[in-house]
Amino acid sequence: MIKSIGSLLMTLAIPLVLFACIWQSSRYTALENEVMRLDKQQYEVVALNRRLISGITVLSTPERIERVAMEDLGMRKALPGEIMRIELKKGELGG
Repeated sequence: MIKSIGSLLMTLAIPLVLFACIWQSSRYTALENEVMRLDKQQYEVVALNRRLISGITVLSTPERIERVAMEDLGMRKALPGEIMRIELKKGELGG
């Protein structure tokens, strides 16, 4: 009787262990694919970020800003007599 129960348990345990191994292997493969996808996505985001930073650097050069101000917006450099300096003392409005 005990022998038959033991062999029954072993008969049931072996397929369960094999099923658990297969299930764990498939989970591992799915997670590995997800990690590879996220790594690729991270690489693409970092590359895009580098391109955007490079574009910002080019667009924010003082020479370009001056050219756009003069050519596109019709601005000019202020003459010395047109410059007004405002000083705020501590405790006054804005200081």
